[in-house]
Amino acid sequence: MNQLNIPLEKLLNASEGSIYKVTLLAAKRAMALADGEKPLIEKASEKILDNALREIRDGKIKVKGK
Repeated sequence: MNQLNIPLEKLLNASEGSIYKVTLLAAKRAMALADGEKPLIEKASEKILDNALREIRDGKIKVKGK
């Protein structure tokens, strides 16, 4: 089984340093992908959560600013 391994530090950049916010961001994006939205990355995985995390890591999505 191929498991995605992204360092937490790379995900926190998209969430103002908050683990809570990055968790919510990943969950919301994974639900949007499950509902049929197209992935923002080139080589999408079969696993929806992996795609959401890769999009966050690559800076494709971020927490909205204040």
